[in-house]
Parts: sequence; structure tokens; C-alpha cells
Amino acid sequence: MQEASARLGRRVVFVASGDLSHKLLESGPYGFAPEGPVFDERIEKDFSSTDFLDLLEMDRGFAERAAECGLRSFQIMAGALDRTMVRSEVLSHEGPFGVGYCVACFSPEGDEGADGSRAFLDQYEARRTSDMASRKLDEDAYVSLARTSIEAYVLHGTHVRPPKGLPAEMYATRAGVFVSVKKFGELRGCIGTIMPARASIAEEICANARAAAAHDPRFPSVTADELSDLVYDVDVLSKPEPIASAADLDPRRYGVIVSAPDGRRGLLLPDLEGVDTVSEQVGIAARKGNVDLTRDTYALERFTVTRHA
Repeated sequence: MQEASARLGRRVVFVASGDLSHKLLESGPYGFAPEGPVFDERIEKDFSSTDFLDLLEMDRGFAERAAECGLRSFQIMAGALDRTMVRSEVLSHEGPFGVGYCVACFSPEGDEGADGSRAFLDQYEARRTSDMASRKLDEDAYVSLARTSIEAYVLHGTHVRPPKGLPAEMYATRAGVFVSVKKFGELRGCIGTIMPARASIAEEICANARAAAAHDPRFPSVTADELSDLVYDVDVLSKPEPIASAADLDPRRYGVIVSAPDGRRGLLLPDLEGVDTVSEQVGIAARKGNVDLTRDTYALERFTVTRHA
């Protein structure tokens, strides 16, 4: 768009339209989320300071919890103004109905695309490359095995076997394991076993990592060009235990399994972003298992996890 504007030789107005958070007030149409006001404050600050790098680096999971609908428009605007000095004027910012509205103007100053200090796309890509390299160096054996299994399967179609040199408990212990794949802060795949289905934790990780990347029905299979952007969590589950009621749950400490007598069953891991209450946790697990909490007879189980990230 910047190049098209330069070729036209005309004055151009670029409109980046979208609301800020839809969750600023409990009384609003979408309720309240703690991330809502934080998102709005951060966007207004970025607009005032013209810090477009922060717009590019904003975590998508955080933005989703804030229930915004403008960030991608603002990021495209940042691209259209990349390497360009701009003058900012924030005209208004309000949230009268629990939805954030901000109006700002950005006027280019000097030659468009000529200011290397504002090469935000280059800065973003350099930081992300560095962060991903550091993350990979810090991975423990559990996460490294999940990554290795996925990369071998996506790139070569091969099934990795647990290599030598892993911690002893990964060969000697059996447990249920969930492998989660994320991209830019958003879930990209998650598959696991509640109870162990293989001879060791290591074999469980290898199999469930491949399944998370290629067989989660909610997502298309991971492709080779995505691998450099993926991060992984490996959750090793304790043996589930029956509980009398939801009063025995804590969404930060325990995962939950909701089961119906006919075999329908849904599970939700503990300590997930955006899941803050027991009712939310149980409700999501029930929906995953197609269990109707208002009509079905159901049982609850809880478990703990050891998370490797």
C-alpha cells in the first residue's frame, strides 16, 4: 500500500477501522475481562507515542481475551507507515457502553519509507527470531522431544522413537500426556491421553505431539513453513480421582473431566489463560464432551499436571 501510494503521486487517506476491547464493563453487552481496560490503555499509549512496534508484538491470546476487533487493522496501518516518521494526534478515547472507541490521526512527515529508525517490521522479525532461538535453547527434554517429533513428521513423514539420553523417568513411567501447540499466542493444536496408552511417557509424547500437529479436528495440519513460529507445552497428568462436586475443584490447581454414563467425556487442563472460575472450567469441559449439564447425569473427576513449557 505504501508503494502504491508513492506510485500514484496523490495524497492518500488510510482508514484503519475497528473497535478496541468489547469487555470494559460488567454491565456492557459482552461483560468484563481484566484484559479489556489494559488493552485499551495500551493501544491509546501506542497511538500517542506512535510506537507501532508494540502493535506488532501484541500477544494474540491477550488481544482475544480483551475481545477486540481492531488490532489487525492497526497492524496493517503500521505496515503502511513503516519506516516513516509520523505526527500523532489522539482525538478521543471512550467506552460508554463497555466497548472501547479511540479516534486518532497520523500524519506522515518527511519522505515515506526513508526513516530507518522506524523500520518496525525488521525490528519485530529480528526480536521474534531471537526470542524463538532463546526459547528453543531453554527447552527441557519433554518439550524438546515434542518439537523433534513434530518437525520430523511434518518435514519427512517419519515417526520419531524416544532417543537415548532422556531423563530416566521418561522411559520408566507411564502417564497420560497432553501436547499443546501454539502459534503467536493462539492454540494451533492439542491432543492427549487421559490415561497412559503406551509403554512410557516418552512414547506418549511422541505420539500425541504428532497427533496435535496433524490430527486435531479443529485445525488444519501444521505445515513446514509454520514450524519456526510454533511453541509447545507438554502436560503430564496424574491419575484422575472422582470428586463429589465442583466445590472440590480449583481451575488453577486441578484439571477436570466431565463424564456421562454413556461414555461421553470432556476434559479441560488446569491453569489455562482466560479460564478463571470453576463454572467456566466445568462448562468448557462439558461442551467438549457434548455433555449437557442441565439435562444429563454426569460425574466429575479431577487431576493435576506437571507442565513443561
